[in-house]
Amino acid sequence: MSGTDDRNDPMNQSKDDAWLARPSSIRLLWRVFALVLVVSVAVQLLFNVKGYFGVDGWLGFGAVFGFLSCLAMVLFAKALGWILKRNEDYYRERERD
Repeated sequence: MSGTDDRNDPMNQSKDDAWLARPSSIRLLWRVFALVLVVSVAVQLLFNVKGYFGVDGWLGFGAVFGFLSCLAMVLFAKALGWILKRNEDYYRERERD
């Protein structure tokens, strides 16, 4: 047994030891994101927001609009990937022709 501690050696650490892979870090990030969301909606209670279109002055409109926009982008990207998807022999088939 050598006198060195291999756990602190960066060369011996596995990829699972990354800070984003730790469950404690993931829980902390979810809590921070939730806190930022709650604070951003709560700030709207302190300041009078005059919406340009009327509906954008509602409480929490920015959070809901942002979530729905993100959801729409993800669904669009999934659909686009499904449409543009090629089978794994796509290039081999073209070489045979």
